[in-house]
Amino acid sequence: MGRKWNNIKEGKAKNDAAKTRVYAKFGVEIFVAAKKGEPNPESNAALKAVLERAKTYNVPKSIIDRALEKAKGGSDETYDELRYEGFGPNGAMLIVDALTNNVNRTYSDVRTAFKKNGGNLGVNGSVAYMFDSVAVFGLEGKSEEEVLEILMEADVEVRDIVAEDEQVIVYAEPDQFHAVQQALKNAGITEFTVAELTMLPQNEVKLEGDDEVTFRKLIDALEDHDDVQQVYHNVDFGDE
Repeated sequence: MGRKWNNIKEGKAKNDAAKTRVYAKFGVEIFVAAKKGEPNPESNAALKAVLERAKTYNVPKSIIDRALEKAKGGSDETYDELRYEGFGPNGAMLIVDALTNNVNRTYSDVRTAFKKNGGNLGVNGSVAYMFDSVAVFGLEGKSEEEVLEILMEADVEVRDIVAEDEQVIVYAEPDQFHAVQQALKNAGITEFTVAELTMLPQNEVKLEGDDEVTFRKLIDALEDHDDVQQVYHNVDFGDE
């Protein structure tokens, strides 16, 4: 189903500078999730999901604690959740999710990133209908059959369970995220290679030559922006 799990996480930090950006973005995301409800993951499902994802990215505990303390301290800092949809070369489509305290700045920067790298912004709904919202979990040490049995015994419905890159990947509906997570944890599985609420394209495209180079530059420009939390797209980069 959809793109391989490692393509979902292709934007993961590859060096110290990138890790710093990723950690900072998680700090904002954790703060926003904590401010929406209680700063306690046991009573705040959104926060719990963010913290689980942060764990798979090895976000330091100090970053997490600082964001939670900031939320508990009643900071009046506010962020808007934004989603941009746009196009790259030859059928490439992107969804860009952002958290910002300056909407005009972020819109201008995202639009510029598209314009300078062979793309253009679309209107709301122009791209999202070609993607599916999915909960994805990756785990090691179990077979597909074992994972299926665990979830069936817990009466948890999933979309698909597949073996990819020596791991088992579980795809489920977004509202099943916590049910899948809890069922696996009850079976003694506490470490995940991926635990995401993500957007998977219904169809993928391949780019070649200059188109691929340009598109990669667009992805990099967007992911490097401090306000951009997630970039989803429908380009298949092969075995990456």
